[in-house]
Amino acid sequence: MSTATRGERRVSPVFLALVAIMAVSIWAVWTDYSASPGFAVFLFVVSGWIVSLCLHEYAHARTALHGGDLTVGAKGYLTLNPLKYTHAVLSIVLPVIFVIMGGIGLPGGAVFIERHRIRGRLKHSLISAAGPLTNAAFAVVVTAPFWLGAMDGVPDNFRYALGFMAQLQVTAAILNFLPVPGLDGYGVVEPWLSYKVRRQVEPFAPFGILAVFGFLWIPEVNHAFFDMIDAVLRSVDVTPWDTYWGRELFRFWQGTPDIPPLTAIVF
Repeated sequence: MSTATRGERRVSPVFLALVAIMAVSIWAVWTDYSASPGFAVFLFVVSGWIVSLCLHEYAHARTALHGGDLTVGAKGYLTLNPLKYTHAVLSIVLPVIFVIMGGIGLPGGAVFIERHRIRGRLKHSLISAAGPLTNAAFAVVVTAPFWLGAMDGVPDNFRYALGFMAQLQVTAAILNFLPVPGLDGYGVVEPWLSYKVRRQVEPFAPFGILAVFGFLWIPEVNHAFFDMIDAVLRSVDVTPWDTYWGRELFRFWQGTPDIPPLTAIVF
C-alpha cells in the first residue's frame, strides 16, 4: 500500500516562497508597477519555471510512491522542496542557466527512485512519463487564456511573459519525451527493451542530454526544432510575436525593448 506520513507530505516553505515570488512578480508585470518591466518579467518567468521543475520532480516521486517505492517520502521528494533533489545543480541551476542563455526549457530530473521496489513495466514507464506530462499540463494552463480567447484587456507585457513561459514548457515536454538515454522518454521505453539492449545503452546515459543539446547547436536542427515548437504554440493561439517579445523582455540586462503596440499588429 502506498503511503507517506503527514510530515513527509507537508509542502516546503521553500516552495511556498517560490510561489509567493511568482505571485508578486505576476502582479508587478500586470500593473506595470516595476521600474524595469523586463526585471518583473524575468522574476515571473524564472520563479514560474522553478515551480514547474518542482512539480515535474514531484510527479515522478508521487507516481513512484504509488508504484511501490515508499522511500521517496523520507527523502523529502513529496515536499516540493528543490533543495531535496539528489542533483540540485542538474534539476534547478542548469535549467535556469539555459533559460537565461538561450530560452530553452532544459529538462530537469534528479529524484532517485529505487526502481527495484517497483513491480511491472507499465509502472516504470508511468513514473518516467509523469514528469514531462506535468510540463505539458503546465503548458496547457499557461496557454489557456490564449486558446480560450481571454486575452482581451490583458496587459501586453503579461501576454508576452505568458507566451515565453509557454514556449519553455512545451520545449521541456518535447525534449523530455525524446527516447534518448538520460531523458524521461528513454525511461518510458526502457522497461520494454531486452536486458542486453539496456546494458549496451546504459554507459551512454550520462551523455544523452549533452548529445541532444549538441545537435540543437546545429543551425538546421535548431531551426527545425523551433519551427516545430512554434507550430505547437500556434495551435493554441500563441504566436512567435508573443514568444519573441517575452524573451526580449526577459533579458532585462539588455535594456527595455521598444515593442510596437499590439493593436497595430495583424496576425
